[in-house]
Amino acid sequence: MPFDPHFHPYPSPRPPVYADRGMVATGHPLAAQAGLRILQAGGNAIDAAVATAAALTVVEPTANGIGGDVFALVWTGGKLHGLNGSGPSPALLTPEAVAGLEKMPTYGWLPVTVPGAPASWAALVKRFGRLPLTQVLAPAIELAERGHPIAPMVAWGFERANRIFRERLKGAEFQHWFDLFIQDGKVPKAGDRWVSKPHADTLRQIAETDADSFYRGALAQQIDQFSRETGGLLRAEDLAAFQPEWVEPIKVDYRGYQVWEIPPNGQGIVTLMALQMLEGFDFPAREDVQAYHRAIEAIKIAFADAHAQVTDPNHMAYTSAELLNPAYVAQRRELIGAQAIDPQAGEPPKGGTIYLATADDEGNMVSFIQSNYMGFGSGLVVPGTGITLQNRGHGFTLAEGHPNQVAPRKRPFHTIIPGFLTKGAEPIGPFGVMGGFMQPQGHLQVVQSLVDFGLNPQAALDAPRWQWLEGKKVSFESSVPRHIVEALARLGHQVEWATSSTSFGRGQIIYRLPNGTLVGGTEHRTDGQIAAW
Repeated sequence: MPFDPHFHPYPSPRPPVYADRGMVATGHPLAAQAGLRILQAGGNAIDAAVATAAALTVVEPTANGIGGDVFALVWTGGKLHGLNGSGPSPALLTPEAVAGLEKMPTYGWLPVTVPGAPASWAALVKRFGRLPLTQVLAPAIELAERGHPIAPMVAWGFERANRIFRERLKGAEFQHWFDLFIQDGKVPKAGDRWVSKPHADTLRQIAETDADSFYRGALAQQIDQFSRETGGLLRAEDLAAFQPEWVEPIKVDYRGYQVWEIPPNGQGIVTLMALQMLEGFDFPAREDVQAYHRAIEAIKIAFADAHAQVTDPNHMAYTSAELLNPAYVAQRRELIGAQAIDPQAGEPPKGGTIYLATADDEGNMVSFIQSNYMGFGSGLVVPGTGITLQNRGHGFTLAEGHPNQVAPRKRPFHTIIPGFLTKGAEPIGPFGVMGGFMQPQGHLQVVQSLVDFGLNPQAALDAPRWQWLEGKKVSFESSVPRHIVEALARLGHQVEWATSSTSFGRGQIIYRLPNGTLVGGTEHRTDGQIAAW
């Protein structure tokens, strides 16, 4: 056994979960049960992942929705497959359309990109699933139609969004969000029953048409009409042109394991670059000053390169292979010294999110992430549909000549990333930590906890976290030992204690033992649960 299931150095009431027929790990109990229901009905891990994802748009709308994007890593048939389900900007979103702005807006139509989730669900089920999409989406439709009680962290998200939106969303086009989510003027609280018939109807249309209605049918026309009537740039032609893209995952070797991520336009390459830098160091213990210092420095250096280079791969000056070139990474590693630095991008040699994991007893495993970005995304809801539109275009820059400069039909720098571990030819399993720019930092810390320090999946998620913010500024959870934080301050880090753990990511892990037993860990920072049999 690679870890001791009883060794848990952090306070947590949760032990790891063991099962051998199937497992679903995600941030909401009802969504986990939806995935398990599909497994028990004869579906595989791919069917269960899509069922869980669709259910999460209903039970956790504060973090994702039908109008968001998807990335997935799928282990099946002895191989890892990658799906980039992120949508591009509308054809009308030109640099001229944002002239005079200092940065991309957060809310409204300008940051709206083509939603990739419905097409991604259909593509995954069609290529690797066993059940029809109508059966896979049935649990989500039922949850929306008959209603469900609001979970505690979802209630917190509703309260936060209502407060922010009442201050910032002034146009009439935003009223549909309040009509859908703040029914009868009441902000949903934990235990309140929430029903969304429009959401159920939309999911049913997606299921019955294999998502074609969303991109070329009635739903596409509703989105187009709403956009035209309220000053948006998204058109039916943009939706019809979209297809999710099957991609080759990228990896690095780390202490005998392979760590896999989706290639750009996602930020998973940040984790891989940082791990490559850390491969050159030894760490005696997790709660060691140098272990923290070097990991923070590595993530800062990797982010400097990613923010300068990562965008739609068709517009990147450097490939993933060039950014992960061992000679270049070794050069970047040399920047990790005794004191904290504020790194700049190098020049390589030329050459609101939900996360879930599923596994079945046939060896299939899925690492899946889905998001509207920034909670509810753009603040726009297509009337009568339950479709909240994402604001992924906020990830573009307006800097002229930058690889990630806003342009028509272009995918922006994307934050959501699924992770996967293998060892040689054998799958270890899916892992992920959601939460904006915390995600690659969470991936790094989880991988180190599993590989460097031998923690079991639950302990790896319970371990206290740090978060690099900008420059030399680093935030720490209150559970990080005080002497560690004080020592890091003496090394030049600008340290601060966080008053809440909500910004430190929410993760899930499924770890496959050599005998096929599945070991699951779920996040204590949210309403997470593992459903297994």
